Amino acid sequence: RPSQGVCVPAIHLHMTAATMQVSQKDFQKAQEQLKLLKKDPGNETKLKLYALFKQATEGPCNAPKPGMLDFVKKAKWDAWNSLGSLSQGDARQKYTDLVSSLVSAESASQKKEASPEEGRHDGYETLIVTTKNNITKIMFNRPDRKNAINHQMYREIIKALEEAGKNDSTIAVITGNGDYYSSGNDLSNFTNVQPGDMKKMAEDGAVLLKDFVGHFIDFPKPLIAVVNGPAIGICVTVLGLCDLVYASDRATFHSPFSQLGQSPEGCSSYLFPKLMGVAKASEMLLFNKKLTAAEACAQGLVTEVFPDSSFQKEVWARLEAYASLPKNSLAVSKQLLRSMEKEKLHAVNSRECEVLKERWLSDECVNAIVSFFQKKSKL
Repeated sequence: RPSQGVCVPAIHLHMTAATMQVSQKDFQKAQEQLKLLKKDPGNETKLKLYALFKQATEGPCNAPKPGMLDFVKKAKWDAWNSLGSLSQGDARQKYTDLVSSLVSAESASQKKEASPEEGRHDGYETLIVTTKNNITKIMFNRPDRKNAINHQMYREIIKALEEAGKNDSTIAVITGNGDYYSSGNDLSNFTNVQPGDMKKMAEDGAVLLKDFVGHFIDFPKPLIAVVNGPAIGICVTVLGLCDLVYASDRATFHSPFSQLGQSPEGCSSYLFPKLMGVAKASEMLLFNKKLTAAEACAQGLVTEVFPDSSFQKEVWARLEAYASLPKNSLAVSKQLLRSMEKEKLHAVNSRECEVLKERWLSDECVNAIVSFFQKKSKL
């Protein structure tokens, strides 16, 4: 049937070819734009970009599946394989759209930074640190990663606590940007490590953690946690070292150490039994019980819970009133309350970090983290 071979108008074919050319051109331009981005878009987005690029240039996943312990290659393979039979043209389009959204977001962020928030401190990438009305606010600022704490963020929190301890503010406040307070340790701290580097990772990680927790123990002024959403892991355990903990009623508190083959930190092995009693602390630290804000308040971990709708307004009005109190009186009174425990807390911190270093190097911990990622990839 020769007539069927010319049933599509030539003009339509011409337009389709032109569109494909433009798409390829845009795809190449997007690759160049990606190189110019200054802000790390995060591992999740980088995996999407990798997968879309591979799909656009090579088609559906054709690589052999890597071993379970090769976390990085496994994550890349999973991301590419998840695209299934998505066409190369559609993959180019999705890649281009994603890069465009990242460029737009960074441009908007740069404009905002051009007129910085009053009292904003320079030199932070993972935090927003401001001092205003005698309050230094340290805000976790990785909302796209649920404020997960990577190594850089650990170091920046240490720096922020040092600055807040020495400046003219009366109190310091820690809170989170976005829906989460913090999802705890960024597990890429563990997964991006080569097998031969595990020992060094564990040793360096224990030193960093000990220094981090030590800064909470030694902080000289009232330190208040404003828990705006779910809190997990290390950001829960150090709450026992804060002087007040205010929580939204949508906040939850979870320390899944045994689930990940690890052990408690942040002096929680000592402070949580004192705050909650041994049985309730064991439920949380041994058996991964997640507490609601009301439960955490009833057990002494949280000072007061507020309705989420009025949380920010009520809490900050109260904090501004606290910050108007005599600064030196507050600092001296805090030292009286805490001084008898300091030596004990530093000893607990040292011991917890030593145990954690051993856990990180154990097969049990590695297997538990692998199992966690397997479950996550199936969700």
